Amino acid sequence: MFDTTLFILLALAALGFVSHNTTVAVSILVLIMVRITPLNTFFPWIEKQGLTVGIIILTIGVMAPIASGSLPPSTLLHSFMNWKSLIAIAVGVFVSWLGGRGVTLMSSQPSLVAGLLVGTVLGVALFRGVPVGPLIAAGLVSLLIGRQ
Repeated sequence: MFDTTLFILLALAALGFVSHNTTVAVSILVLIMVRITPLNTFFPWIEKQGLTVGIIILTIGVMAPIASGSLPPSTLLHSFMNWKSLIAIAVGVFVSWLGGRGVTLMSSQPSLVAGLLVGTVLGVALFRGVPVGPLIAAGLVSLLIGRQ
């Protein structure tokens, strides 16, 4: 019996490796391992909570320099004094808002997730991008198609 879903996952993992996008490749390989083992009973939980857990881990990584003290409070305060830093703050607010729209869109229209993933992998492979784009891309899609 041929498992089309497994073939697609393997192809996406291969694309991740070819494009040097180890984050996507390893993530897909973990999902393959879950799929082919008794751990597949956890898929409902992964589908429901996976994005939230991922965002928590990402936020921990982003906030770690503040928590560790390698980004001193004086640097944070100075970010409100420089026009470039103020632009960075505004852009950060904007992309966070876009990411929120993206989460909503991905939840309400899961059929778009595959396209966002393929687009992200292609962006990494062809344009030396970084694989942080699916949520922002989904937010932009939500702006283009008028959905939230």
